[in-house]
Amino acid sequence: MRAGGKRGRRTELSPEESVGRLLMKRGETLAVAESLTGGGLGERITRVPGSSGWFVEGRVAYSEEAKKRLLGVPASILRNYGPVSVECARAMAAGVRRRSGSDWGLSVTGVAGPGGAEGKPAGLVFAALAGPRIRRAWKQRIIGGRARVRRETVRRTLEGLRRALEEK
Repeated sequence: MRAGGKRGRRTELSPEESVGRLLMKRGETLAVAESLTGGGLGERITRVPGSSGWFVEGRVAYSEEAKKRLLGVPASILRNYGPVSVECARAMAAGVRRRSGSDWGLSVTGVAGPGGAEGKPAGLVFAALAGPRIRRAWKQRIIGGRARVRRETVRRTLEGLRRALEEK
C-alpha cells in the first residue's frame, strides 16, 4: 500500500505499479505484445514513473502478418487455431520475450467488437505470460462495448500478470 491524499489515507497500488515494484526488486524486465488493445497495455504500464527501469518495449501486432513478422508467430498456429486463440497468445508472449530480450513476455489477443470475428464472440480474450520457468495462459470473456472490452482487457491482464509474479 502507499500513502495517498493530503490526509494520509492509504490506497492500494495499481496492478502496473505492483508489477513494476516486483520486477524492479528482482532486476527483471517485461515486454508486451498486443492485438485487440492496440497499445493500451504499454500505455498503462508507462504511466508508472520509473517504468523505463523494467519495461523494455511494447509491440502492437494487429494483423496476422504483423504477428508473424514482429513476434514470430508460426503460420501453422494462425492457420490451425486462428489469431484469437490460446495458442496464438502463447506464441505472441514467447515471441515478444525472445525478440526483446526481456525476462517476461505478456500478450493479449481477442475480439473487441462490436461484432464477433472468425466465429468468435465479441469480448473473447486470450492472454499469456512467458517467463523464467513459467508459462501461463488464460481466457477471459468481457461483456460490453468495444471501449469497455479493451479497457477491461488491459486491467484484467495486468492483474493476471501481478498475480503470476506474486506467486513466483
